[in-house]
Amino acid sequence: MADLSAWQLPLPFLIVALVFGYLLGSIPFGLLITRAAGLGDVRKIGSGNIGATNVLRTGNKKLAALTLVLDALKGTAAVLIAGLYAPEAALVAGFGAFLGHLFPVWLGFKGGKGVATYLGVLIGLAWKGALVFAVVWLLIAFVTRYSSLAALIAAVAVPIALYFFGAHAVAALFTIMSLIVVIKHRANISRLLVGTESRIGAKG
Repeated sequence: MADLSAWQLPLPFLIVALVFGYLLGSIPFGLLITRAAGLGDVRKIGSGNIGATNVLRTGNKKLAALTLVLDALKGTAAVLIAGLYAPEAALVAGFGAFLGHLFPVWLGFKGGKGVATYLGVLIGLAWKGALVFAVVWLLIAFVTRYSSLAALIAAVAVPIALYFFGAHAVAALFTIMSLIVVIKHRANISRLLVGTESRIGAKG
């Protein structure tokens, strides 16, 4: 998607885009999928998170992969659908989807940490940035087997890469989103520092 340098939509339309993205992003796929599979409430195991990494701690890799894909797709869908109306609507809707995953109204505003949805929004807005995220995440995860560390380093790399690619408005958005990702991972950072963070594939 081209860089967004001009905002032409009236504020009410941007609010609609934000709310649309939020509602789409707030669908708790990890929780719905694990319950449907008879695995109970995923919030009661591991980190208590509704995302794919915690779903993986149930021991079901297929459900974890499905959660990852669906959590990413809701971000991409928000961007692509809103982008049919205006580029700035896509940007706002993508941010809304990210916030919806983090703070879903249906779960008392206690959602996931947003990494998959972050990636999905990135795919919709700047696919080159998504490639940077994927390569960095895979490299760090392969070396350390820490999903959280991989996500944190990838989230730092993305805004920098986007600025170099010339996607300045998207880079500004992802600077904010990356900061939120870091804040949401503060407990993981503490565990990484003391060596108690769970590794990829470990059951809760």
